[in-house]
Amino acid sequence: MDPIEELVKLRRKKRKTAIGLMSGTSADGVSAVLVEVEGNWIDTKFKIIGYKTYTYPQEVRRKIFELFKPETGTVDKICAMNFVLGKIFAEAALKIAEECGISIKEVDFIASHGQTIHHLPGKNRIGKYEVKSTLQIGEPSVIAYETGVLTIADFRPKDVAAGGEGAPISAYADYVIFRSSEISRAIQNIGGIANVTYLPRNAEISEVIAFDTGPGNMLIDAMVKYVTGGKLRYDVNGEIAANGRVSEELLNWLMEHPFIRRRPPKTTGREEFGEKFALKVIEKAREYGVEGANLVATVTRYTTKTIAESYRKYLPKMPDEVIVGGGGSHNKTLMRMLKEELGEVKILTHEDFGIPAQAKEPLVMVILANEVIHGHFNNIPNATGASKKVIMGKIVFGS
Repeated sequence: MDPIEELVKLRRKKRKTAIGLMSGTSADGVSAVLVEVEGNWIDTKFKIIGYKTYTYPQEVRRKIFELFKPETGTVDKICAMNFVLGKIFAEAALKIAEECGISIKEVDFIASHGQTIHHLPGKNRIGKYEVKSTLQIGEPSVIAYETGVLTIADFRPKDVAAGGEGAPISAYADYVIFRSSEISRAIQNIGGIANVTYLPRNAEISEVIAFDTGPGNMLIDAMVKYVTGGKLRYDVNGEIAANGRVSEELLNWLMEHPFIRRRPPKTTGREEFGEKFALKVIEKAREYGVEGANLVATVTRYTTKTIAESYRKYLPKMPDEVIVGGGGSHNKTLMRMLKEELGEVKILTHEDFGIPAQAKEPLVMVILANEVIHGHFNNIPNATGASKKVIMGKIVFGS
């Protein structure tokens, strides 16, 4: 079939079977979800068939982390890993289909976010050109070739081209899924970086506010790795933090970070809260005599305090409900601290709405890709700072 005719036929199909693929800031692995989706825009309906996170092999994860640092992320490594991750993402798509008992030939499209390796939301001048930029790898042409399925990927750049920050990318899907005519909601993701989508009661799309609130698990994970000598990569259930005491002195220093005081729209990543900042935190902790569980407890409180302070400073009012997703929602100490910071605000999780935490981000990719198929915008300029609504995503036809 002519590929354009294939795309038109797909648009007209009432119910589509799709696979969403996502690798986040923590680069733990590829999260995959298999979904049935109907309609689009505010008429979107979906049913999650299955989901799973496929952990990266240790060598691959080490290579990905090399790409995060300019001194080790050389062009030859980026070039090779773009295709390696394309194969790994394709394998994840094939596996999730097989494990759900569905032939890959029954899948209508694959939606892939890729792996962000660098994000520069501030303007950089090179010669006469002044640009914002972002880079996600995991070559979609490889995914399409290996699976034979139409693949839609690389969503962020179009918003950045329109002057936006390309993030938070989930704001559009949050509006589609969680808007309410009765209450206001904050959809709070706590992944490596934490970001919020604020939906006023009975919100129009132009009223949505979304931005990164600061570090999520990234700084916590770094301190856990430090205090355990590399034996642990994250604080399981928040058990280490639960046995520590927060250092107000170190916490106050952390809250002075300029990103926390920056007004939205704003996004961040490893460039601001990665390894270099973690080393500064360790140095300052030594100066204040903060160590072990106390250090982990302090940075855990930091994540929750930056979230709460962001609500107070940058939202028109405190939300009636906060819906928490991402890996942070499984950290019991973090969730307890968030409740303490937010007081009477009701706190729920994505699971309360039938969306497993592991499935949410790849589900977002499916919703965004579905809008591409329907020729409908899928960014929120009010959230990203883009000059106008655009269709984010590049289409690669199957083999």
